[in-house]
Amino acid sequence: MPLHKDDPRSVGGYKLVDRLGAGGMGIVYRGRARSGREVAVKVVHAQHAADRVFRARFRQEIEAVRKVSGAFTAPVVDADPEAARPWMATQYVPGRSLADRIRERGALRDGELRQLALGLVEALRDIHRAGVVHRDLKPANVMLAEDGPRVIDFGISRAAEGHNTLTETGQMIGTPPFMSPEQFTDARTVGPASDVFSLGALLVFSATGRGPFDADSPYLTAFRVVHESPVLDGVAEPLRAILERCLTKEPAGRPELDELAKEFVAVLPEADSGEPDTTAPGGDVLRAAGETEAGADPQAPTRSTQRRRPGRPVRVRDGRRRLRRPLLVAAATAGALALGLLGYIRFGPGFEPSPQAPAPAPSASSRWAAVPSGWQPWQTTVYKSAPRGEVGPLDNESSESPDVACARYEGAVYCGGSSVLPVRLDGRTGDTVWRASFASAGLTLNDFTILGVRDDAVLVRHSTYADGATSGSVSVVALDTRSGKQLWARTVNDTSVDLALSGDLVLTTDTSGTEVTARAPRTGADRWTIRLPTGAYCQFPTVGSVLYAHCFPSDESGPATLLELNRTDGSVVRRLETPYKTGMLGEVDGRLALVVGNGTGPARPEDLLFGEIWLADPKTGAGTTTKLTRTYKGSVTLAAGTLWITQANGQVTAVSPLTGRELWQTRTSVEGSGRPTYDARTRTLYLASPSGRVAALDARAGTLLWETGTHAERLANSYTIKSEVLPYEGALIVSTPDGTAFGLDPAHPGTSG
Repeated sequence: MPLHKDDPRSVGGYKLVDRLGAGGMGIVYRGRARSGREVAVKVVHAQHAADRVFRARFRQEIEAVRKVSGAFTAPVVDADPEAARPWMATQYVPGRSLADRIRERGALRDGELRQLALGLVEALRDIHRAGVVHRDLKPANVMLAEDGPRVIDFGISRAAEGHNTLTETGQMIGTPPFMSPEQFTDARTVGPASDVFSLGALLVFSATGRGPFDADSPYLTAFRVVHESPVLDGVAEPLRAILERCLTKEPAGRPELDELAKEFVAVLPEADSGEPDTTAPGGDVLRAAGETEAGADPQAPTRSTQRRRPGRPVRVRDGRRRLRRPLLVAAATAGALALGLLGYIRFGPGFEPSPQAPAPAPSASSRWAAVPSGWQPWQTTVYKSAPRGEVGPLDNESSESPDVACARYEGAVYCGGSSVLPVRLDGRTGDTVWRASFASAGLTLNDFTILGVRDDAVLVRHSTYADGATSGSVSVVALDTRSGKQLWARTVNDTSVDLALSGDLVLTTDTSGTEVTARAPRTGADRWTIRLPTGAYCQFPTVGSVLYAHCFPSDESGPATLLELNRTDGSVVRRLETPYKTGMLGEVDGRLALVVGNGTGPARPEDLLFGEIWLADPKTGAGTTTKLTRTYKGSVTLAAGTLWITQANGQVTAVSPLTGRELWQTRTSVEGSGRPTYDARTRTLYLASPSGRVAALDARAGTLLWETGTHAERLANSYTIKSEVLPYEGALIVSTPDGTAFGLDPAHPGTSG
């Protein structure tokens, strides 16, 4: 990267040629001595220079690197920790980082993995012989030179033989997917065996493209490191057994480095003449001194990983399960600072988004359709300023649970949520077109739920609570899609009804909650009104073009009533009965399919415990029960005659609703997703996590086609709203509960907006 206009032109007598990376703690430059020797110059940001503890840490880094001298470490050439802006110059390593190598070309081949493993063992031996523990061995801190790897960045190392007060402040230091259990539980006990654990995690990542403890949040990553067994899918024996020992929870159970060297020689084949060069193409220098650009995350998924190592499903045939487990792409990591000077793990309300992985270029027979003309990948939030509409005082990012959800209509996306005013985004660019205006003075709760969009009208459920009040009011409001201005509004009581949008009808209640009126979406004009069964709670599902009222007795005294309604006048076409604890999924094989929950009330397809499907003749109501092969806990969608079930741990299962038999299972890194989205045109299943990680699976075979890194700017604590994938004319639009929205090209999902 070229120098910025405010960058210094020289530091400590070294002429600065260009930037190699920048982060929150400082900048790394490529420098040149008078002799022509090139170095990597790390310069601390001015705001940290006055921090006594920070200076001490930087001084410690210099001292630690100077202690170590070996073929596989980058030595210090020069330094001045007492300068106005402290700096350090290290040997310049002309090569890419391991993180870049994996990101660009996927998992390492056998010969490359052998060279890496043996080089890292030798580097750690040199480090430990000097009485130093690295404490942050990760892909960004390993440079791949022509003659082998170089371990760099000793910014959080400490002397192994004694106390170091700088690491005993109660802060956990490191990069979560590569930290040892003791780094989370008691940093004072960290020793050389901790680096062995990190080495094991790093080699799993290098061999598969994912880490053994990957998760969407630092909290879950830490829990997995400390309490759960590593996921080693894709690591073949006998290497798998060696890495399992490296990843043992107890430090005393991990192998010594000399032992590891012998075992790696025995099990890892040497490179043949066809092994690719591990340096940058054309001799390009991509990284030095272990720095990545601000915001970069070395644990993002990769193009080659996606192409060469797709997730593989568990197929079930004739009751016999054959395990072909997926190879997951690596999880994004919070707290891994780009510069690497201080790798504090930041257990705060949010975490950093990772860069997105490139996808394989589509072939002529690609499943992906062309994106709309003029469309480009984009990312935004619902909090961006709008050229039209006022910004209300509640329209801010202070809410810990914003619960934002979106709907797509034609070429636009409409979003709203808790304390988030309705907003229109351009589906091609992500630009904010307008934000609606609502009076909000004296209100402590002001929620806007997008019911849907019809006939150029955005239908919004608007709930408010006055300051100090224990109850509030609810209304249905229609907004013009072009301007955001209000078209009409009706006060409702939805305690006994789920407000719904069905085709050209929006279903609202009166203020007593006993009657439902069907209205025209744009004008609010009454079409018809029906009275609800006394003492019942009703949902209004639509199956195909048929509108139903599914009503449940509030005292749970009997079965639920399913009313087929005439869309023209609201009259009851037929009356059926269903088991009480059911929820409508759709239609399969000419029959209505309802999920039977194991809870106490009406079943909803989100976050449900269930083990049965009820199939009913829509004309007679005669029903049969399909028992599934096991009980599931997750969200379920019915499409293309298949049940698609997503679980909190990222596992996706395809089940036949007619037989209950599992068709396939695939494990993904998309944890905490809601109901998956099925795209009939490409026969692809999409799911998204609250962190904005997106996965695509082949719906027929269950193969993991690709996964992205995280997109969300923070992890919202939402229990009601899930991330959603909205197909858009060949492109994808994704929204997350924190208010992030972004557009993806499924043929190139890693291209960032």
